[in-house]
Amino acid sequence: MMKGNRIAITGVGETPFLRKGEESVLMMMARASLSAIADAGLTPADIDGYISNKYAGHGSDEVAHAIGAGEKRFCAIADSAGGTATTGQALQLAQMAIEAGLARHVLIPYAIRSTKPGGVYGVHAREPQKAGIEMPVGFFGQPTYFASMANRYAHEYGMTEEEQAAVPMTYRAWATLTPGAQRREPMDLDVYRQSPMIATPLRAADCCLTTDGGGAYVVSAVEEARDMPHPVVSVRGMGLGFTNWPQGILFTQTPSTFAFPGEVSARRAYEMADCDPKDMDFAQVYDGFTISALVQTEMLGLCEKGEAPRFYAAGHAKPGGRMPVNTSGGHMSGGYVPGINLIIEAVRQLRGQEGDRQVPDARLCAVAGLGGNSHSTTILARD
Repeated sequence: MMKGNRIAITGVGETPFLRKGEESVLMMMARASLSAIADAGLTPADIDGYISNKYAGHGSDEVAHAIGAGEKRFCAIADSAGGTATTGQALQLAQMAIEAGLARHVLIPYAIRSTKPGGVYGVHAREPQKAGIEMPVGFFGQPTYFASMANRYAHEYGMTEEEQAAVPMTYRAWATLTPGAQRREPMDLDVYRQSPMIATPLRAADCCLTTDGGGAYVVSAVEEARDMPHPVVSVRGMGLGFTNWPQGILFTQTPSTFAFPGEVSARRAYEMADCDPKDMDFAQVYDGFTISALVQTEMLGLCEKGEAPRFYAAGHAKPGGRMPVNTSGGHMSGGYVPGINLIIEAVRQLRGQEGDRQVPDARLCAVAGLGGNSHSTTILARD
């Protein structure tokens, strides 16, 4: 069994998060990587390990060449989707490589061009089940899937419009304090109600942003991190969960619309970290849509099952609340670079670098990453 506090995130970096940028995915990955490497007090020659993401479309050879790196001693590919790969599985692979002596400093880069033709989820149109069964009746596209989930959740647990609106309003409150956030204009209930309805009950404000941007982080052994520039932010716990439902049938053919294995990943992460939800100082939750943020808030144990709408409506996750969530604005107001911008924000908070939005005395953070048929929970700690 893997043990906690063996590796640390020693450098983080990102590009600007833009509604539409001009750079390629590889260029954004390279720029974010160079920023993360410099943040760690390293040079590209120090990077000897790489974890690539199959959805980014560029392997470690391309990234290493683009940044002018030194000798590569280890490389691997995170095979899971979305935030599971960037916030959980990549760290698991990095720890395995470092503990095995295969690498000293592992680079984990990611970038996305949401504005490319067809969008980032155009791949689903090529899946036979969707093309043959769902698309002919108009049941296609991520907002549609998550809207059905939101309706089912409201049926089972109850959720008013005001309670639903509290989620994007909370994340927007954090984004107004974040200089690099994509959407910083204040949002109250009236502004929320002016947001166009996309798929009932989800408005545009309930959906993640369209972003062109990149992020990267460097992972090193904790012993190495003690001699590096920043306070040590160690990986105290990691947990992964998988359902084995293919993406092509995930949102329509499974027994439950809430079949995210988040409870499994959270339990494993807390066990590895030897802590529980009440010990967390803040959290970062993969907020592709309001409803996915709600169910993952519950899966992390930040509130009881069925109570997340009331948790947000009570202001617990807002600036000054007892359990801050998505302190840079998340994917719905900060920027949608799946998962990786959440873990970068967690590291900066634990370092105490976030100025007006700094969580006081932040020592422990839970980061939830969603891949649909997979889920990760990572517990980060400031030593």
